[in-house]
Amino acid sequence: MSTVTHTSGPARSDTAPPSRPPADRRPKDAGNGFGGRIFNGFSHLFLAVWAIMVVYPLLWVVMSALKTDSEVIREPLSLIPDALQWDNFARAWTAGIDSFFLNTLLVLVFSVTLTMLLGSMAAYALARYEFRGNRLIYWMFLSGLTLPIYLAAVPLFKGVYNTGVSLPLLGPNKHLMLILVYVSWSLSFTIFFMHSFFRTLPDSIAEAAQVDGASHTRTFFSVMLPMAKPGLISIGIFNVLGQWNQWYLPTLLMQSVSGEPKNQVIAQGLIELSVNQGYKSDWSGLFAGVTMAMLPVLIVYIVFQRQVQSGLTAGVGK
Repeated sequence: MSTVTHTSGPARSDTAPPSRPPADRRPKDAGNGFGGRIFNGFSHLFLAVWAIMVVYPLLWVVMSALKTDSEVIREPLSLIPDALQWDNFARAWTAGIDSFFLNTLLVLVFSVTLTMLLGSMAAYALARYEFRGNRLIYWMFLSGLTLPIYLAAVPLFKGVYNTGVSLPLLGPNKHLMLILVYVSWSLSFTIFFMHSFFRTLPDSIAEAAQVDGASHTRTFFSVMLPMAKPGLISIGIFNVLGQWNQWYLPTLLMQSVSGEPKNQVIAQGLIELSVNQGYKSDWSGLFAGVTMAMLPVLIVYIVFQRQVQSGLTAGVGK
């Protein structure tokens, strides 16, 4: 007869709970340590110094535009004028800034629009469709980023001059030619940026649109392009800033005729104003012109800064 032995007490589990490390061996948060506090303090100090280096020159230019000429010469680094001289802006505006502004806006409206349209279409085709020579065309566009514009100055000017002989609307000192040059100059970076962005968009949405009967053109303009809005805003801001501040190309192609700078843009206008106001010792008017040229792009960036940041990080986040 067999004997069954019963043991009292709770049943033991086959797997023991993991042992906790001693308190002195547990990992500590690096941010709470002494080294983390030093790093945070150094980074905050660096950002504060950088902010001062960026903000102070802007405030200096704006406040110098509200001073008199004697205050600019006597206290050049002071930020507080004795009295606000708003007439400096009116004087700079009537000195020629008004026509420079209109010329710049005229050129940028067409050049940025064409750059965004052609660049997004080319980037979409290169990013979404596989065909023979795809990578070759893509790298040919990217090669434009490696070519300094100064190396192309002589052939560019000769090409524009020779074109203007047969087509007067595309010759030197014409806004249409400057628009086309701006588009070709900005197209490489636009395609490079939008190509990476279009590759992050899901294929299922484009396939669903084509199943519903949408053509490739309708799919691009009605479905894919609205989805790429953050990227379009980001690269659009970069194109506006780059073309607004462009000085070399307008100086090369929009030279004044008989001393009359009627077709010149804002970058050339500031140089013209600095020369004229320098001879007149009208330094406050010069600072007013610089302020009026600086504020539009600064306002554009402040208004769209969130869209620019989201567009730059969208490709990484997806």
